[in-house]
Amino acid sequence: MVKLSGGIFRMGTNSEDGKDGENPARDVRVKAFAIDRYPITNELFRAFVRSKKFKTEAEKFGWSFAFHTFVPENVRSKVTQSVQGAPWWIPVNKAYWRQPGGPGTTIKDKLNYPVVHISYNDATAYCNWAGKRLATEAEWEFAARGGLQGQVYPWGKKFEEKRMNIWQGDFPGKNTKLDGYDWLAPVNAYPPQNSYGMYDMIGNAWEWVGDEFKSPEGRGEKKFVLRGGSYIDSRDGKFNHKARVTTRMGNTADAGSDNISFRCARSLSKDEL
Repeated sequence: MVKLSGGIFRMGTNSEDGKDGENPARDVRVKAFAIDRYPITNELFRAFVRSKKFKTEAEKFGWSFAFHTFVPENVRSKVTQSVQGAPWWIPVNKAYWRQPGGPGTTIKDKLNYPVVHISYNDATAYCNWAGKRLATEAEWEFAARGGLQGQVYPWGKKFEEKRMNIWQGDFPGKNTKLDGYDWLAPVNAYPPQNSYGMYDMIGNAWEWVGDEFKSPEGRGEKKFVLRGGSYIDSRDGKFNHKARVTTRMGNTADAGSDNISFRCARSLSKDEL
């Protein structure tokens, strides 16, 4: 874990294209904390499952959402539904963290990839088992910014195509893979994204944090915040979310898909710094 002393930082953005509560920029104080350097991997989550005989909500439901091009054709041909307005997401029977694209897919050669199809409830259960917790949203962004203020990315203002795993090309048909990957990537596929030594804060897979997501309408199902964007998000926001250090959205506590993961954090005493 990376130990951070905390302090006051500028959270959020005043950009006119902010969405899902990215606006406004405001000063926030965080106390000392530690946060995982990487998202939780399949290998780490497997140890938890074996220890606790744990079943994720995707397993209990019997299905989860997977991106259409990474579902085997023999499985995809049997699917008769998709998400309205987002037909690239299809509900796949028996898709869960061990077989993220459904039957016929595996994590055997992907143990160092972020575990996906993880709900907020699943993530909380893992963190409790590990003696940790989910980061607060402010802690997450403090760690992602790496001590920089007013920047677009964890490393600065300039976009670098081989610094994070996002969709580059025509969505949802063709990913040019200029970053090297067209689906998920190993958690250490790219150099640390900032001076704190944090990996995968932007792109690859969304990450749950502990805060409740407040809908602008102030109604609807209770949701929790996801941060960082994923492999289907974009540089400019022309499709899905604009991948940057302030990117956020909300989802229900039982929701999961093949682009949702998490990492853990914990509070620090002064003696631990």
